[in-house]
Amino acid sequence: METIAAPKGFEDTLPDDVWKWQAVERIAREAAGIYHFKEIRTPVLEHSELFHRGVGETSEIVQKETYTFTDRGGRSLTLRPEGTAGVVRAAIQRGLVNQEGARAKVFYLAPNFRAENVQKGRLRQHHQFGAEAFGVAEPEQDVECILLQMDFYRRCGVKDLELQVNSLGDRESKQRYRDALVAFLTPRHSQLGEDSQRRLATNPLRILDSKDPRDQDASVGAPPAVESLTDKSRRHFQRVQELLRSSGVPFRFNPNLVRGFDYYTETLWEVTAGGLGAQNAIGGGGRYDNLVEQLGGRPTPGVGFGSGIERLLIALDAQNVILPRNEPKLVWLVSHGDAARDANWKLMSELRAAGIVADMDGSGRSVKSQFKVADREGATWCIVVGDSELANGTVVLKDLRTAQQTSLPRTELVNRLLSPLPPGEG
Repeated sequence: METIAAPKGFEDTLPDDVWKWQAVERIAREAAGIYHFKEIRTPVLEHSELFHRGVGETSEIVQKETYTFTDRGGRSLTLRPEGTAGVVRAAIQRGLVNQEGARAKVFYLAPNFRAENVQKGRLRQHHQFGAEAFGVAEPEQDVECILLQMDFYRRCGVKDLELQVNSLGDRESKQRYRDALVAFLTPRHSQLGEDSQRRLATNPLRILDSKDPRDQDASVGAPPAVESLTDKSRRHFQRVQELLRSSGVPFRFNPNLVRGFDYYTETLWEVTAGGLGAQNAIGGGGRYDNLVEQLGGRPTPGVGFGSGIERLLIALDAQNVILPRNEPKLVWLVSHGDAARDANWKLMSELRAAGIVADMDGSGRSVKSQFKVADREGATWCIVVGDSELANGTVVLKDLRTAQQTSLPRTELVNRLLSPLPPGEG
């Protein structure tokens, strides 16, 4: 019978690699907690309208990359393509931002789904660490989110980081910039790729983020967004840069930086890392002061970021960074004969009840084969029991790292394994 493979762009994470994900997720939770962000969990399915209104009807994601279907009740539903819109919906629906002056800081670790071309580190199901802060319009909140993101990377051990920043400004600034960009690109319409020729009328800012060489050539010399900023937005962006400098965070002003979502206003940023080649972004974020109102809530400022876990792991691997591995040590029980196997079955339950990770082979293999299994499973210690140990009420404890072994009363085993000193050392 023919086997069934996972769909293209959807990958399994096997036990030998899960610990890396757990390490990154643990670091993310620790960093977010230090910055007083609290975890939120939202559904992977949302009404399609949420992303059409939130991400943007003319965005590349909504037009080409969403997994959208009609359910049995005739409702159009979409698998979450990004994290922010769902969090904003939850904040409105659950009352996190409905009171005047309300503020909330949340983070999430969750999968997103996009039907995009599969590349290294860009899968159709990918995972993100993201954070969102609502209720504070001042630049300090922008910078706190940036600091959290950079601190997360530092704690993971990522090297060769570069933070790039830009500003699209407020509503008035964005409209000014859109008009300036259309005026610049309209004479170059025929030089643009087919997609960007359509974008010129619907979403011209996306042309600046295009990877098509024709669009990149046509955009050379385009006016930067900062030239269209209102005085208020200019002061906001200057303050962001001042706070980054005072916080000791290096950054580069990138006047061509735009993000893939229509909801962004004011500050934008992106973080790149070495080891990923030309597509070296590992995360980014920005402010979205109009999104809560756009999705039916009270006017509430917001800012946040998203960081791809897959791309982060690729960068760490390319940079030879070893993540902290905090898995508990495994104890393997080895039995000489059926009576010993019955005794070890009971002993294994006692060890697990004491919080000790324990396992054994129940297939009746030879002692030599049991040791091979223990080694293959990565056990730290073996507990060996045979007829003499059963008669004396003892066990043999063998340290597989040093090959040292010692005999001790069975009643002392749990305390010995839980002792701060490794068994065999004292």
